Amino acid sequence: MSLSPPPRASSAETPPLPEAIATALEAFLAENPRALLLEDGKPLFDLRTAKYSLATEHGRCTLHLWSEDRNLVRRITATTLRAGVLRLTTLRFGQTKPQTLELTPDQDRRTPSTREATRTKYLRILDRVLQREFPDWKPEAFRTAMDLEKSFGPAYARGSLVQGQKAWAVIAVNDEESPSIIDGILTLGILWLHHCRESGNGRRLYQGLKIIVPRGTATLTLSRLAWLNPAAAKWELYELNQSTEELEQREAADHGNLTTRLIHAPNQRSAQERFAEATARVLALVPAAALDQVEQKLRSGAELAFLLHGLEFARIRTGFSGNSFNHSLEITFGAGANETPLTDDNASDLRELVSRLFSRRTATGDKRDPLYRTQPERWLESLLRRHIQSIDPHLDPAHVYTQVPAFAAADRGMLDLLAITSDGRLAVIELKAEEDLHLALQGLDYWIRVRHHHLETADSATGPTFGLNEFQRHGYFPATRLSPDPPRLYLAAPALRIHPATETILRYLSPRVDWTLLALDERWRKQVKVVWRKRSREQNP
Repeated sequence: MSLSPPPRASSAETPPLPEAIATALEAFLAENPRALLLEDGKPLFDLRTAKYSLATEHGRCTLHLWSEDRNLVRRITATTLRAGVLRLTTLRFGQTKPQTLELTPDQDRRTPSTREATRTKYLRILDRVLQREFPDWKPEAFRTAMDLEKSFGPAYARGSLVQGQKAWAVIAVNDEESPSIIDGILTLGILWLHHCRESGNGRRLYQGLKIIVPRGTATLTLSRLAWLNPAAAKWELYELNQSTEELEQREAADHGNLTTRLIHAPNQRSAQERFAEATARVLALVPAAALDQVEQKLRSGAELAFLLHGLEFARIRTGFSGNSFNHSLEITFGAGANETPLTDDNASDLRELVSRLFSRRTATGDKRDPLYRTQPERWLESLLRRHIQSIDPHLDPAHVYTQVPAFAAADRGMLDLLAITSDGRLAVIELKAEEDLHLALQGLDYWIRVRHHHLETADSATGPTFGLNEFQRHGYFPATRLSPDPPRLYLAAPALRIHPATETILRYLSPRVDWTLLALDERWRKQVKVVWRKRSREQNP
């Protein structure tokens, strides 16, 4: 976490101030933590693992980047944001000829022409496969053209299989797309099916949706399919081996039991005692008037984090001293590339940094300031954790967990909020501060995991009503009797940040999923208030 002053206005005739350049960089990196730094189209640094520092001394903005195998120092003279890419005009020390670096949020480094050629080739493969596998059906109007109005991107091949007045909507994705694109296919598939039905004017009866994903990538989509409404449509999932053009259907029964595990909830009392002295050192650097704003979050038995409105600014970690097995505590400030250990020599500098953080990350702060804008979902989460009954007055404020880790295969899932109602029913709360097309199905993913662990009891003979379920065996909801009913799913976002397609997708979920969509007042940083809500039992498939 780097704390630079907010931007100052500058005219087009004068060079941008170093502070303004640094702010533009920080804002981009705060919003794109997985960014790549490119030079001549080649990646130099992956910001997920590299470290960086920014300095605005002596009238210059200096960027220093380093990793295990590379080191770079450049003076930044200007920044330009185009098509989501931040271009940096740079100077090497001792040289006068400017050069260009690019920060891109896209991990897919293929050129646009390469991506287009790959997708065009895939359409030809798909046409051959569909004609061979479904000889009684005619492939019709397959395309990858972008349609922003309907949220369709060029990564997905879309079309229909037609037989007289009967039809299937078909959506497919090639094996060179990113994992996130492949995992998002069901959201776009539901919207494609809905569009086909709406635009057909009754001339064709669309029975359902056929989804085609690359071989070995069906796991997530398969788990979601089990919770779609079979009365609303038929759902079929296939894996395609592009090299052999073999198509294999995946059945829901193939999915088997969900492979997921919980991390044990750390012991709060013992951690408070263990970290007491170090906690006092951290809080001594926080402005006295702001102490009540500090959130303390025990990430594990060996790490305690300190946050302001969801933004982590310090932490205490347990380690070992030298070559011995004696425990030691390390205090660090900042985050990621700017994490700095606390020492006697830098305590005053860190106090100043923390003071600036607390003065800038406020509900009435400058909306252009990266410290105000960064991690809005974590800010919203921190507010709802303390005001959980603003979502539903039946939620119990005494039992609210944030960022509960649950692992499914190689995927580490972090539930935004996990709570219970006054009658002991589990509640899964998924939050978005910005518009996200995949809100509904991402929330469903966490609901599926929570339901799975809820059904796992310590003693099958006692049944789910009396046996401790897996959450309680891992230290969650102690001394609480949980209801045997399935969890409730809450989806919350600012009203103007709820994607228009979200309600369409929710209507296709199984009636067994009890969901509530909540629209929050846009001024949620000042006060959390629900302006409207919609529930599953009110919707018609």
